[in-house]
Amino acid sequence: MNLFLFITCFLCFCFSYEEYGSYNSFSVSSISYSKTKLKPYEWRYIRVELPLWFSSMSIALESDVDIGTESTGKIPKSTLPMICFRNGSPPLPDVSNTTVKDLVLGTLSNGSFGVTGGLQNTEQCYPMQKNITTRLTNEQISPGVWYFGVFNGIGPMRTQSKMISRGSSYTFSANVSVEGCTTSTMSGQYCNQTVNPLSCVLSDSSNFTESLSIDNQTTENFISCRSSFENSCHVDGEPKIYFLDVMGLPEQLSVTVMNVRFNGTSSNFTGNVSEINVMCLARHGTIPLPNLHDYSTNINKAPLVIRSPKVGRWYFTILPVNLSKEIGGIQDPTIKVCYSMEWKVLECPLGKAGLNCTQERYMLQTVLRRNPTAFFESYYLPVSEKVSPDSANFPLEPLLSNYSNGGELGDAWTYFLMDVPHGAAAGNIHIRLTSDVKINYEIYARFGALPTHDTWDYFYANKTSSSDGSMFFMLYNSSEESVNFYILYVREGSWNFGLRYLNSSSSTSTAQTTMSISLERCPKRCSSHGQCQSAVDASGLTFYSYCACDRNHGGFDCSVEIVSHQGHIWQSISLIASNAAAVLPAYWALRQKAFAEWVLFTSSGISSGLYHACDVGTWCALSFHVLQFMDFWLSFMAVVSTFVYLAAIDEGSKRTIHTAVSILTALMAATEATRSANIILVIAIGALGLLVGWLIEFSTKFRSFSFTTGFHVNVLHRWQTIRDSLRSLIKTLLKRFRWGFVLAGFVALAMAAISWKLETSESYWIWHSMWHVSIYTSSFLFLCSKADYINNEDEGPPDGNYELTRQDSFPRGP
Repeated sequence: MNLFLFITCFLCFCFSYEEYGSYNSFSVSSISYSKTKLKPYEWRYIRVELPLWFSSMSIALESDVDIGTESTGKIPKSTLPMICFRNGSPPLPDVSNTTVKDLVLGTLSNGSFGVTGGLQNTEQCYPMQKNITTRLTNEQISPGVWYFGVFNGIGPMRTQSKMISRGSSYTFSANVSVEGCTTSTMSGQYCNQTVNPLSCVLSDSSNFTESLSIDNQTTENFISCRSSFENSCHVDGEPKIYFLDVMGLPEQLSVTVMNVRFNGTSSNFTGNVSEINVMCLARHGTIPLPNLHDYSTNINKAPLVIRSPKVGRWYFTILPVNLSKEIGGIQDPTIKVCYSMEWKVLECPLGKAGLNCTQERYMLQTVLRRNPTAFFESYYLPVSEKVSPDSANFPLEPLLSNYSNGGELGDAWTYFLMDVPHGAAAGNIHIRLTSDVKINYEIYARFGALPTHDTWDYFYANKTSSSDGSMFFMLYNSSEESVNFYILYVREGSWNFGLRYLNSSSSTSTAQTTMSISLERCPKRCSSHGQCQSAVDASGLTFYSYCACDRNHGGFDCSVEIVSHQGHIWQSISLIASNAAAVLPAYWALRQKAFAEWVLFTSSGISSGLYHACDVGTWCALSFHVLQFMDFWLSFMAVVSTFVYLAAIDEGSKRTIHTAVSILTALMAATEATRSANIILVIAIGALGLLVGWLIEFSTKFRSFSFTTGFHVNVLHRWQTIRDSLRSLIKTLLKRFRWGFVLAGFVALAMAAISWKLETSESYWIWHSMWHVSIYTSSFLFLCSKADYINNEDEGPPDGNYELTRQDSFPRGP
């Protein structure tokens, strides 16, 4: 038996070693996120870091969402649960109504990201499913920081403050694991592809500058690093993969091959080496594929040139194509194409940029704002003696590049470099330009590299030409003399801004233009219609901020008016005035001299009116939480008091029940007052109070029927006694209530239940007003249903001793 277990364990170990060892991979991280509940319009962010050597990322997500694929298109996006992915910063699918309308939802699978590459300026969203399992490889997504956003509905109402949130909730849990390659020279999803590193050696001092001809212009003063190797050979269709780490802010990256030649054992072929297709595919961050790459060219015809390449790791795939065509159709696996390869990175000296290194480049210094509640808020100033450090605004003209060096019209650029710190990926870059004349600048922004006229992430040229249609670009109040825009939820790292000077008027020489660049938590300070709130993602590594808007506004920056001013007035009147219905049960209680019930109904109506006056933003007599507690607690007590009133019990028993119930309802109002289950709990507590009251009442009245002293041996007589007691009980109940009022009370209670069910965030005000009227009316009808009935039959037989005493009291004759 022991030998069998040993052999079994050995075989399992060998299988495990063969399965994982052949892939040369190991587990980098595995994080499990516990079950989380999302109420309507709530969301959560999850941050995952992928190192340069990662091979794959696996996501396993479970939820209790039960929505079929065919039903997804029928559900509005404002209530549809979904998950969104974005590279570098948290996803934001509902910046504006346009982005929500244009949002295209896909179906998440292992190959969903294969055709998209990096999601730098866009994001992908998918409907939430009951089970989501997907594996994304380093051939599909690039390394870096990725964010997942789980939403329970999107749209402007997601940030609107709501009186009571109605809708379906769901829970989810997730597990995210990252696999990595054991060595940096292996890559691919199974770590089975050899990747050759390329180094870049700085030119020696005797050749410190470089002269290069670009676009028929001779440029100089480049600092270059270059390197090369010789005699790299591979057969037809065999790719070779290389990677190069690009540092600094290079102006150009180029790859070329030289001395292309054939090499093989056969001597019966001839071919023109100049016609060989040596394809070079380039991609930033991950291995290029034939159908997914950033740049490609036949480097046997011309070098691959990348203008303003991004900082980071670049991958190159060299692939000879159709060799047999050039060697007379011979299929010989021994025939190889060989070449020498050279790569070069050109960079301008410190403080300079542009093709000829004559444009000005300024590093922006971070100045933190003195606000302990605003994480990472700061403004940026150029590191220059021409700028005063006392103001967040700096003059632009003294910093501009000399226009005479700019060449043709519109080629004068000035660059500014800023750094977004680690953990501040959900910040917003705010850029403003103001001038006393028409602004003649175009602004271009790019992450990780210098922007050009053709390559940028965001830009602003004028009011009609900008990135205003982009999901993460917000333009505010711009005119000919001012520019004001935000880049939303920016990536952490290096951002570069280029100002392109348009010398269209001679009057601009006397213009005074000021510029400000800042990192803010909430755009436009929530448009003065909300408060900027901060939170931490599920991993605890990133602070993100959002606007918590008031009752009338919503949207990412609280600029969307959801409720108009006239609508706000009608909502206020409806929600406050509808509590006047509490006068009905309060009046009847006072008429019946039920003073405890009168105090409860009066206090409930007043507290509900004050709470809703504060809730809609009209006037707050006390703090919101105190008013909310008083409203729900007194409402709970009023419902239970209606039930207890229907039992004819003494005041001592009634006070006991009220005291016990007040403790329970206070706990309910103090913990989760707005949950829908409280309605059922309160009715159940009231019914229990009524039942206890009836038990006390009838146990008192039928106390005289004791079977211990007057025990009847005859069983039939005992059943007759029980039957008479039940008949008397039913007769008492029938005479106790006015059943027309009882029926009307249940109808009003059903109307209240329907109103509660029909409440949504949009129609809350009207249906909740109907709830006020219906629930108070039902209480009034139930109070009226109690009849003034005295049951003389339950008084029992007259006491014999009393009769004798009464007889003895008569005067006697002599």
